[in-house]
Amino acid sequence: MSNTPIKMVVTDLDGTLLTSTEMVSEEDLHTLHRLGEMGIVRVVATGRSPYSFGKVIASDFPIDYLVFSSGAGAVRWSNNQILYTTQINSTQVQGVVDELVAHGVDFMVHEPIPTNHRFLYHQSSKSNPDFTRRVKIYSQFCQPYIPGVVYESDATQIIVILPCDVKWFESLKTKFPDLKVIRATSPLDGHSIWMEIFRRDVSKAYGIERLCRNLSVRPNELMAIGNDYNDLDMLNHTPHSFMVDNAPDELKRQFKVVRSNNESGFSDAVGRMINI
Repeated sequence: MSNTPIKMVVTDLDGTLLTSTEMVSEEDLHTLHRLGEMGIVRVVATGRSPYSFGKVIASDFPIDYLVFSSGAGAVRWSNNQILYTTQINSTQVQGVVDELVAHGVDFMVHEPIPTNHRFLYHQSSKSNPDFTRRVKIYSQFCQPYIPGVVYESDATQIIVILPCDVKWFESLKTKFPDLKVIRATSPLDGHSIWMEIFRRDVSKAYGIERLCRNLSVRPNELMAIGNDYNDLDMLNHTPHSFMVDNAPDELKRQFKVVRSNNESGFSDAVGRMINI
């Protein structure tokens, strides 16, 4: 147990707070309620859009803030008020789209917040089951992008779905030096790499920093729990960081490891810092 006064607890969602069946355990729900009773700020920082988050989490879920789309925006949960939004400007979007088409990769361009669950998509001739599955899930919210047509709108993010090939990811990442490129493991097949492209300053840490400034919370008064590569920036933002046991081995070597997401790893981490 640490004597450090914790004022904010931040957790990733998929693979961390959610079990493999997309549920939150009773133990973790109890922990969230206790944190609220203690006046500790509860934050979920997720790659999901608000729409996608709402598909698995009820409106009365016991949190205070949602940092969504990997930090592209944030919501005060009690009244669903959007606190800030970010976007890639249309000129940058067109440059990224042209580069991705030239490289023959599969991608999705998401509309500005709050409708960022809607997107245009482009698929190459190669087989990509993970890409096809996501298009099917969002079939009512997406339509094909026609190469050569000028993209005239801003975008929240661009998602590129790649095979599990880190060298390919790193090579393609170099094509976008003026934007933020985040690596994430697919929440659908748990194997493919999702390249998430945002405005240069966007990250989960960016969203958390904004909340901390507004709430006068210092980095050493914050704790964070995650499970994947897109959690690294927020985990490195505080000395009180934990990785659930179902995370990749190379990430577990960098942080304190707690129980898996299926064994209430969130509560395990909180219990090591706070007397619940």
